[in-house]
Amino acid sequence: MSAPAATENVTTSCTTAATTTMPCETSILPVDASKLGTITLSHPDPDALLEDWDISWATSGADIARLQQAAAELQDGSLPVGFPTETVYGLGADATNSSAVRGIYAAKQRPADNPLIVHVASLHQLGSLLRPSSPSPAADDDKKNPVDLIPKIYHPLIRRFWPGPLTLILPLPDAPSSAPLAPEVTAGLSTFGARMPGSLIALLLIRLADRPLAAPSANASTKPSPTAAEHVAHDLRGRIATILDGGPCDVGVESTVVDGVSGDTPVILRPGGVSIDELRQCEGWENVGVAYKDKAEMGNGAEKGEGKEEEETGEPAAKKRKKEAPRAPGMKYRHYSPKARVVLFEAGTGVPNKKSVEGYKRVGTIRTKKWPKGCGLPLAQQQKDEETEEPKEEQEADQKSAAPATNGTKHSQHLGFSKMLDTLTVRPVPKPQRLVAAEDAEREIWEVNLGAETKEIARGLFSALRELDRKEVDVILVEGIDEREGDVAAAVMNRLRKAAEVEVKGS
Repeated sequence: MSAPAATENVTTSCTTAATTTMPCETSILPVDASKLGTITLSHPDPDALLEDWDISWATSGADIARLQQAAAELQDGSLPVGFPTETVYGLGADATNSSAVRGIYAAKQRPADNPLIVHVASLHQLGSLLRPSSPSPAADDDKKNPVDLIPKIYHPLIRRFWPGPLTLILPLPDAPSSAPLAPEVTAGLSTFGARMPGSLIALLLIRLADRPLAAPSANASTKPSPTAAEHVAHDLRGRIATILDGGPCDVGVESTVVDGVSGDTPVILRPGGVSIDELRQCEGWENVGVAYKDKAEMGNGAEKGEGKEEEETGEPAAKKRKKEAPRAPGMKYRHYSPKARVVLFEAGTGVPNKKSVEGYKRVGTIRTKKWPKGCGLPLAQQQKDEETEEPKEEQEADQKSAAPATNGTKHSQHLGFSKMLDTLTVRPVPKPQRLVAAEDAEREIWEVNLGAETKEIARGLFSALRELDRKEVDVILVEGIDEREGDVAAAVMNRLRKAAEVEVKGS
């Protein structure tokens, strides 16, 4: 994996965890994961949930120095740090430090009742969060193997999907007030979400900082999630000091969130990088249900039917929802929304026409599986921009030549660690192409072709929304996909429905 672009320093002012303002620099620090050291994996017990892993750290070099700098800032707790994961870029802070966690909410301008996901680098680190921080003399949790503290319903999922894009809802210790986690992480809930990220840079950062990291997506609240370091800088410049740049994210949508402890049947609270079909292949998850909505429950795009709810309860629906903390991130508020109006064409509804763009001078389009070039709009010609995408054959050549880096890692056949090596492969992200309308030369059409593969669509979706926003388009027309296709299709459509102001559906 080649190192990303050179460091970018921007002198500005940063809002600290205490919400004061001080002069500082927002720096983008490129980090090449293959230059941080050599990981060794071992599987001492055939029944173990995960391999043990260790690292021989690089003794010198700019990459390890930058990782050490970010780890030191996380230990200090003054400001959160932007860092790459396999899903999207995260904004991390010490999950046991209230002041540090408040810095996340301040930087993102995130509602305080929206819980955060905790990222860990080992089962031992996770186990430390499931024990009371001050156990009673009679308690023996501190003597237990960390695996024994994890509900057994999750063991098959950990074996198959960790490290990777799957978040588990776990119970706090019996006395939540004695939980090691900062209360701001859970937003008042008796549970918390945790995952082990399938990104080498993320795992090594957590290991080096020796802190569990609370880390939502590193974007301004409600905006599309960041899948590149420059997306983080665009949203949070002046609010944080450091962004680690590990290149584009491999998955492109957030983790799947599952709850196997709060009810009789396990459920999915948020679709993401692990599909429902994959979950149903695991013991105890054959009948996993869906407990999420594809609309935000507050803000633009709120669910219809508020009047009926108000009649039944005698309480305004919006006021009632404000009292209810969401069980997982992404469930309550509008998310993933660019500045431009988003019009989502559900799968099978055809292509846009002249009427679709009436009144708009700058039009963005995102096509996926079936729309033709120009998305069915009459075109005069195509113009290349300096940021236009590479020809498809060049992109394919880039992908073939970008062989996964092994980092000297000795690995077993455990699915999670094997898949993690794929995140070291840098894949090109499609850029907008400028098209000229045939009947209105003043109308600009910017098109992003994400391709027909569902994984490629997921990988490029948030970037496409952001790139079209940079072109200052007035509207973005998006070709939806069939969410029943499996893989991450449900997650793609969930994000698009939350971002869209208008949905075009078939009869």
